[in-house]
Amino acid sequence: MLDTTTTAHRTPILAQGTGGIVSPLPPADRFVLRLKGFSGTAGDFDLTGPLNSVRGTPAHFAARLGPDEWLLVCPEGEGAAAQAALEADLAGQFFSLVDVGHRNVAVAVTGPHAADVLNAGIALDLSDAAFPAGSATRTLLGKADVVVVRIGDGFRVESWRSFAPYMHAFLADAAQEFA
Repeated sequence: MLDTTTTAHRTPILAQGTGGIVSPLPPADRFVLRLKGFSGTAGDFDLTGPLNSVRGTPAHFAARLGPDEWLLVCPEGEGAAAQAALEADLAGQFFSLVDVGHRNVAVAVTGPHAADVLNAGIALDLSDAAFPAGSATRTLLGKADVVVVRIGDGFRVESWRSFAPYMHAFLADAAQEFA
């Protein structure tokens, strides 16, 4: 396995500290887990939720995006320990665990108009009744593929790094209406 601690350096693609309704989140370690027929806890991630749900805290969570697919997120620097724990807990299972920490970027969309800002580019009902806390889904924001997670007080929007400037600019523009 390639030692990425010495060969790669993740650089932020979005300016930190812009604040407001839409704000970039700090880098995180992320994995995509594909696993059939498992319900339980593995590597400190709760994998018991139904489809389109998220379990955990805003900084450390498992979002179930498909029947056998989870997006796992933990604070930057905890990925190696999380990966080792997952592999140990899932020993004997047939699974795929892919590190996508370098691929994704996240922004927080918060405040009383967070759902309205997101609905400028997402054609899903993101109201409290239809998309309550503990919900997660993969969808489109304008032309960008994103994962929307509602955990804590607002929304976390994950996208590929290549879509991040577009996603951030789109949401920042939509947020101006509510500033």
